[in-house]
Order: sequence, then structure tokens, then C-alpha cells
Amino acid sequence: MGKRLALVVGGGPAPGINGVISAATVEAVNRGLEVVGILDGFKWLFRGDASKVITLTHKNAWPVHSKGGSILRISRDFPENPESAFRSMISVLKKLKINYLVTIGGDGTSFVAREIEKRTKGKISIVHVPKTIDNDLPLPGGAPTFGFETARHWGTEIVENIIEDARTTGRWYFITTMGRNTGHLSLGIGKAAGATLTLIPEEFREKKLKFRKVADILESSIIKRLSQGYSYGVALLAEGVAGKIDIKELAQYEMLENDERGLLRLSEIQLGRMMQHYVHNSMISRGLNVKIVHKTIGYELRAADPIPFDAEYTRNLGYSAIKYLLKGRTGAMITFYEGKMKPIQLRNIIDPVTKRTRVRFVDIKADPYRVGRKYMIRIEEDDLIPPMLNRLARAGNTSPEEFRERFSYLV
Repeated sequence: MGKRLALVVGGGPAPGINGVISAATVEAVNRGLEVVGILDGFKWLFRGDASKVITLTHKNAWPVHSKGGSILRISRDFPENPESAFRSMISVLKKLKINYLVTIGGDGTSFVAREIEKRTKGKISIVHVPKTIDNDLPLPGGAPTFGFETARHWGTEIVENIIEDARTTGRWYFITTMGRNTGHLSLGIGKAAGATLTLIPEEFREKKLKFRKVADILESSIIKRLSQGYSYGVALLAEGVAGKIDIKELAQYEMLENDERGLLRLSEIQLGRMMQHYVHNSMISRGLNVKIVHKTIGYELRAADPIPFDAEYTRNLGYSAIKYLLKGRTGAMITFYEGKMKPIQLRNIIDPVTKRTRVRFVDIKADPYRVGRKYMIRIEEDDLIPPMLNRLARAGNTSPEEFRERFSYLV
């Protein structure tokens, strides 16, 4: 029997997973390797089940490179007893006679990859391909993670349609988008679609963000639009903003649940709905009846067919993963920088404080954010002095003094 390569996908879906599987399989088979795909992420490996695998060949891998989803499926399974589960996993990998392993995923998947390499003492060579539509992994030169560009593309299409609906019907939309820790996706969609404003977690520096502060930003933007003669608008809210709000305060508006990793399930928190209810009631109290609709965008983006950028990108990544392994190397994350493969050792992407993969945040002092911020309709310092203050007060059905007292802290 020749040497065997296994591929496994962890975490959530992202456009381009099948592109990596396809390219890696084709190159590995061409180089004389036997290739197997492990089904459902690490779920069955953790349970010691060696039967949940399929053979990958040109026939079943080649046609899927431009398809969304994952032919190997995925899971976020993490065991209650990690030590026992990892022993079971290593036992299965040995039983399957795996020499090389390609892991495709984000932070949690890279952690498991590091554990496998450590526990097999290098007998299984491992390479990791970074995946997330959040775009929050520390890739060199600001390179995007695969799947991000496709998610932004389709997210922009959706938001552009909603903007037109808002214009046609004369109402506001509060749209929550995925992005647990960062606002890359929300900001990218907001800038590309021309949303009225976009709120991301990075702009809030306080340890415990007040729910009312987010609501006041939204309400003051609605009033500013009214003062300009527009009754409609679209606000994007990265789901990570909810993660900044004090949990005790958030629990007053929403039932909170944790995911299988013990983290707050932000994707289930209807931030837009909560803000819709709060802002609508606040405006009604001052005699303003503005129609607000809430919507969440996220799952619609994750399993989409990749756009050409990600279809090409993932072919590069899948090929490079096999090239790296067959050079006798291991323990790295495959990235591309200035048109060349750039492997980064997995140990070098770990935050020494959190012991987790470092997070790439939106730099709110850099030009990409500043440009986006310039085109948002939000309260600025100049708005708090006459004559603009008087116009805003009239639009908000309040006095200039009351308007300034209510919203001045936002600037």
C-alpha cells in the first residue's frame, strides 16, 4: 500500500471548501497518494469510529471545485472529555494508516491540527488551510481568508436589493451580519452596497458596551436622514457588537444560549430585532412613527458557490498544501502573499495570552475603515452646533438643547 492522505473539514461552511478538497485530491492522486475524506469533521474520529470515510479520486473530486458546501460535510463537534477523545482520534488515524493530513477550518480546527501533530510526534505530517467568512485570521499582507470574498459578494447583492426596497417603501432596515469577533464582513458589505451606516465591534472600546449607546447611534442616524429629507435607510450590525454588550443587560432583551464550545451563540441573538423594538419605541415617544424592519444575513452566504476569486484561490491553496507536505514538511498554515505560497508555522499564530489563534481585527485607524466611516450618515461634531443642530432638533421633534443632551456623547 502506498502512502495515504486524509482531508477533514471543521467549523462552519465557507464558499470554496470543495475547491480545496478538489485541488488537494487531484494533486495528491497525481503524485501517487491514496486519498480519503473524513466525514463530518472530527465528530466520528473523536468517537473512535473509523468507518466514516470515503475514498477521493479524480472522478468524485474534480467536478466539485466550483460548488458550494462541502462534499465531506462538517461539524463543530468538541468532546466533553478531550483527553479520551484525542486518544480515540489518534487511534483511528493510525488504524486508517494516515501519513498526511490536510485540515480545513478556522481557529478550532487549527487547534486540533496542532494537537494531532504533537500527539503523533510528527508521524502524521499536517498542513492547515485557513477558512472563515469572518476574515479574522492573521494572514500576511492583509490577504483574505477563502470564502470571505464570496460571502461579501452575495451579501452585497442582498443588501443592495434591500436598499432599493427601503427606498421604495420609505422604511428602515436593521440588518445583522455574521462576524463573531470582527467587522470585516459587515464593513465590506456596507461599503460595497452603500449602506447608510455600519456598526462593527472594533469601534467600541469600552469593556461593557451599553445597549442604549448602540440604539442611540441608530436613532440619531435616522433623525439625521430625516433632516436631509429621506425617510429610509439601511444599517448593518456585525453580530460581534452584541458580544460587546454586557450579558446581564443583553439578557433583558433576548434568551441567551452557548454553543458547543461554551461561547455565546451570537448568530442566534436577534440584535436587529432588539434594536428595532427599542428605537421604534423611543421615536414613538417623541411623536415620530418610522417603520423599521429587522433581518439577519449569514447562513445564506456560507454554502454559496464560490465566485471566481475564491474558486481560483482555493485551487492554489489545495495544490500548495500537497506540495508542502510532499516536501517533507509539517505543522504549518498555508497562505498566499504577493503571489507565492507562504507557509506559517501553526505555533507562530498563537496569541501568548489567550493561547488561541490570534484574531485579525479591523483597524479603525487605517484608511479602509476611515473611508467607510466618511460615507456613513452618523452624528458628527459639526451637527451639534447651529444651524445644523436646529435642523436635527426639528427632524427629531425635540428642542436643540434636548437633542444635544441626548446624543452629544456619541461624538
